[in-house]
Amino acid sequence: MIANREAIYSALYDVVRAAAPFVTTSRRLKHWADIPAEEQPALFMVQKNEGVSQVKGLPSKNTLFVDLYVYAKTGEGEETPPATILNPLVDAIDQTLSPSPATGYFSLVVDGQDVSHCWIDGEIVNDEGVLGSQAVAIIPVKIMAV
Repeated sequence: MIANREAIYSALYDVVRAAAPFVTTSRRLKHWADIPAEEQPALFMVQKNEGVSQVKGLPSKNTLFVDLYVYAKTGEGEETPPATILNPLVDAIDQTLSPSPATGYFSLVVDGQDVSHCWIDGEIVNDEGVLGSQAVAIIPVKIMAV
């Protein structure tokens, strides 16, 4: 049983929004077309499904799934590919959530909640903006709380 889901989601949001110089951040997803170039780069965090595993005699293991949406835009007509702005943002989030050499996992600091693992898990969907000035990445994150 998770004592405080909101504390876990808030802690993750605070960590990832500080990972890079995002102009706009929110836990309410907006479409990239609704975020002007001057309000990018942007980061949005979206809660997804939860999984629960139970073994008799042991505490339940809860897994929370989150998607991070990262938007980066260059000016119209610029020769610079938007991916050159997007890639360092994805790298910064990847670095922020990288495992500790001592423990082998990244742990969120959450008041009164033991969050044992937090990591990027799965395919990062990436549109580098090859046909325009907008680049988008969707980064899947998994949080395991016991």
